[in-house]
Amino acid sequence: MGICGVGMSSLAGMLKQKGYIITGSDQDIYPPISTFLDKLKIKIKSPYSPSNLHPSPDLVVVGNVIRKDNPEAVELQKLKIPYLSMPQALNRFILDKKKSIVISGTHGKTTTSALIVWILEFAGLNPSFMIGGIARNFESNFKLDTGLYFVIEGDEYDTAFFDKGPKFLHYRPNIAIITSIEFDHADIYNEIEEVKNSFRGLIKIMPPQGLLCANIDDPLVADEIKKAKCPSLTYSIKNHGADFSIKDIKVTENGAGLIVLKEKKEYLRVATKLYGDHNISNILAAISTAYYIKIKPEIIAKAISTFKGIKRRMELLGNYQDKLLIDDFAHHPTEVRETIKALKAHHKDRRLIAVFEPRSNTSRRNIFQNAYASSFDQADLVVLPEPPLIEKIPANERFSSPKLVSALIKKGIEAHYFRNNNDLLDGLLNLIKPGDVILIMSNGAFDNIQQRLVESLK
Repeated sequence: MGICGVGMSSLAGMLKQKGYIITGSDQDIYPPISTFLDKLKIKIKSPYSPSNLHPSPDLVVVGNVIRKDNPEAVELQKLKIPYLSMPQALNRFILDKKKSIVISGTHGKTTTSALIVWILEFAGLNPSFMIGGIARNFESNFKLDTGLYFVIEGDEYDTAFFDKGPKFLHYRPNIAIITSIEFDHADIYNEIEEVKNSFRGLIKIMPPQGLLCANIDDPLVADEIKKAKCPSLTYSIKNHGADFSIKDIKVTENGAGLIVLKEKKEYLRVATKLYGDHNISNILAAISTAYYIKIKPEIIAKAISTFKGIKRRMELLGNYQDKLLIDDFAHHPTEVRETIKALKAHHKDRRLIAVFEPRSNTSRRNIFQNAYASSFDQADLVVLPEPPLIEKIPANERFSSPKLVSALIKKGIEAHYFRNNNDLLDGLLNLIKPGDVILIMSNGAFDNIQQRLVESLK
């Protein structure tokens, strides 16, 4: 139930590979996950309905998108069919004979996870993985293989309607990475202290013989890892006395060149297609993990240089008559700011148009209303729609796109608001000029605006 979630679709694929018959249901079905499941020949039923549980399956795996009043959840309780959460099912069917590498943090989980998987794969270690995006080196968001390691993106979001603890507590970490700790998920957390408590839970369950890799550029992470009972490796792009740091970053036309230091001595040199401070930090996290697993520096460097990235993470969709179209998953104010900053630095001589859909449970709330006003400083032009399903948010808690547009205009940034996505597409096409970089940011389907824009630009 909720099969089109990235984690749920990965688990469905792994269980099918293990020989189980899999069906699924969801409300919103859209690429790339819908096409991914179609290739696996997994049937999706939509919308949610009690009839989807007839005839009764042997086991139901319940995604955290499912609330207890969902018609299928109600029917599930009535029929008394056995059920598990997605993390429980993963623990039971997949993780029992693996060493788990859990990548956690508010930002950077998917890219860091995919980098680590590719380094392990390149080193011949045959890793398994489950991550929150389609890794281009595998064209998949999961792989079940024979190697010892299982790489998994560890989310601090709640597990299911019957288990409100964070998902990552189910993943039996042997190695854990914490990339960042910021306030997010305002629908389940009330304050930053509650978020920190979730990560304290992760640190607490680390085995004494395990390893914690931590980004000490984040002051909250630097503070929390002091409580760890297992060894730790630290990394920093700002050289905060970390075990791994950067001596030099050279921006190239195709990405970046790095000199990586281990305890202030040169460890390796890396050429990468990735760019931006956030991605350099992700690379350091992956290098720290690979070092601990005793992968040779030259193999690490070759793997990183051949890493193709993730779909919907600063993904170039195409160049249409000198108009570059880029798709990204950014939704938190920090992610929006860092993505825009990275693209502007990489395309200094081009106008950057930022198109942002406030879609997540947190971004549709006004908790980040003022923070977003500082996220677009390096954009040349900003386009915003009305947040989807805004009526589900209490009126006094709603994010306002017109209010953000007004704040940006006061700062001297050209900004436009459109009430619906059809008007937005028409307005955007009138605004675009040759030489522009058009950045689309959303953590959802965005009414398929990306492909509609591709067709229009073609």
